[in-house]
Amino acid sequence: MKRLVIIGALGLALFLPRAVASPQEKSKPIEIAPNAPKDKPVSVETREALTAVERAIKPYIEKARKTYPQAKARFLAGLPPGHTFFVTARLGDKAGHAEFTFIAVRRIKGGVIEGKIANEVMTVAGYRSGDSYSLREDDLVDWTISKPDGTEEGNFVGKFLETYRPESR
Repeated sequence: MKRLVIIGALGLALFLPRAVASPQEKSKPIEIAPNAPKDKPVSVETREALTAVERAIKPYIEKARKTYPQAKARFLAGLPPGHTFFVTARLGDKAGHAEFTFIAVRRIKGGVIEGKIANEVMTVAGYRSGDSYSLREDDLVDWTISKPDGTEEGNFVGKFLETYRPESR
C-alpha cells in the first residue's frame, strides 16, 4: 500500500503502514502480508509540482469514491479472515502540514468511518500510529482491501503514484 505525505504542502512521499490495532479487535495487530507491495517514495519541491500531482491524482480519487460503496458493502458483510479494510484520509495540522494516511476501518455508521491510524505519521503534528480517527465518508481519498496473499484491491491513488513521473519543464 502506498501513502501520500504532503510536507509543508510542498513534498510527497509514500509509506507502507505497519501493524497497529486491528479494525475488529484493539489487541490484535492488523494483518498485512509480508509480501505486500513495498514503498516507492515520491517527492516534489515546488508548489507548482504539488499542484501537478494533485491534478494527476484527482481522477483516481474520483474512481475510489465511485467504487467505495461496493467495498463498504463487502466490509459490512464481513471480509474473509486475513483481509483488512483501509481508507485513506487527509490529516492536517495548524502549521499547514498535510499527510494522507491509512485508517484501518473498525466501523462505518451514519456516514462516518471510524478506525485507527495504521502507519507512522511523518509530518502532521498531533497524530500517532494507533490513534483512533474518524472521517466522513465524503472525505475519503482512497480505499484498500489488503489480502493475506500480498495482493490488494483498490488503492487507486497509491498504484497510480507508483508509476507517476512529474513532467519536466
